[in-house]
Amino acid sequence: MSATIRCSVLACAGLALAVAAAPLRAQAPLTLQDAIRLAQQNGHDARAARYAHEAALGRDRAFRERLFPQLTLSGTVPQYDRSIVPVLQTDTTGNAVTLFRPEQQTTVQLGLSLTQTLPLTGGQLFVTSSLQRLDLSGQQSSRTWSSAPFAVGIRQDIFRPNEANWDRRVQNAQLASDEQAYLASLEDVAGQVADRYFAAYAARKGLANAEANATVNDTLYRINTGRLQVGKIGENDLLQSQLALLRARAALEAARLEDARATAALRLALGLPSDHAIEFAVTTDVPDFEPDTGIAVSEALRNSATVSQTALQDVQASRRVTEAQLSDGIGATLQASYGYNATASDMRTAYQNLLESRTLQVSVQMPLWQWGAHGSSVRAAKADRDRTTEQSRSALEQLAMQAKFAALSLVQARRNLAVQAVADSVADRRFEVAYNRYVIGRITVDNLYIAQAEKDQALLDFVAALRGYWIAYYQLRAITLYDFVAGKPIRGA
Repeated sequence: MSATIRCSVLACAGLALAVAAAPLRAQAPLTLQDAIRLAQQNGHDARAARYAHEAALGRDRAFRERLFPQLTLSGTVPQYDRSIVPVLQTDTTGNAVTLFRPEQQTTVQLGLSLTQTLPLTGGQLFVTSSLQRLDLSGQQSSRTWSSAPFAVGIRQDIFRPNEANWDRRVQNAQLASDEQAYLASLEDVAGQVADRYFAAYAARKGLANAEANATVNDTLYRINTGRLQVGKIGENDLLQSQLALLRARAALEAARLEDARATAALRLALGLPSDHAIEFAVTTDVPDFEPDTGIAVSEALRNSATVSQTALQDVQASRRVTEAQLSDGIGATLQASYGYNATASDMRTAYQNLLESRTLQVSVQMPLWQWGAHGSSVRAAKADRDRTTEQSRSALEQLAMQAKFAALSLVQARRNLAVQAVADSVADRRFEVAYNRYVIGRITVDNLYIAQAEKDQALLDFVAALRGYWIAYYQLRAITLYDFVAGKPIRGA
């Protein structure tokens, strides 16, 4: 609409907008990038994603720290038993007999152990030190101390799954999945904020347009009232003008409500207080690039959270197959230790006269008949692995398709935005010309209202096209986790 009409016909609307915008000027205009930054800092969804990411990092740190030697203090303070126990004695004839005697036993034990999991084999290396006291009371009372000041040993499963190695592989895949999911969550937040930002902007533009239309239609009704009095138009034209004015006023009330609702939704997304005024700083300039579909697909298959999630599922499925193959089959456990120990009647001498202590134990497990349970478990695990593989392939194919069409959608959105920008200017100019021609009596009121309706629709289409472009832009970033403007993958801060 030209400056002439804005100054003459829409003067009242301009004054109303200036009064309404006065409190807004207290706040700096809000750009889309400002809104996204606020949402990613203060928004509920972004905070939830950040806490989930912190929890994932905490779990990963805990896992890594458990790989270091673990020092543990354990003890029994005390263990008390009172029971009737069999006692072997010699009777008067010299024969050995077993008698049952009441006995009370108190055991106190304290131990210190240092353990280290061996990542290559999954076994456990340990160093221990312990001290124990045994008190017997009853017919034969005694106190005995037993010490094992030092012992080193190893415990190793043979033909069994290497749990330590699988745990590490699963954790690495889990961390990668959590990292990519966090980045994707932030991009999702950006897309959601872009949607709400332009929804609120569209409502604000709709309110300004509704106020302008109400002013224009009020002016037209006054002009037509005068024309009816001098006989230049019929009553039907006046009634049509009055009906248009009533509809414009109703549309103005609806636009005010929609503006309040959309602005409140935007404040909620940005984590702003309910009384925070928002003024928009929107530009029609968009990033000057057209995404290549090949790059979009390759980057999505390299960076997307879907890829890391499928990798995690594949590792877990392979682990279940290995566990099914080895857990119920032939296996053995080797445990060996070497150290020193001693026993004495008091604690001071319990560490004297130490004797060597050696242990070697090989336990074998050999299932002889399981009614086919082992084979069934293996087949079930392999079937689950095959199912996971097919689901992963499907997910990656879907991801490639989504990335391709996300890039094409962004190209189409950019072209549509250019078309709608021209259409908005044309429709605005057409209404200006139609209004001027109607004022001098060159066109009918029907043609004027058609031009007005087309002007309103063109404005809505232009804002919708701008909104659609930025939604498509952030959808492409979320799918590919790739910054096409900077030409590099999106990484965390």
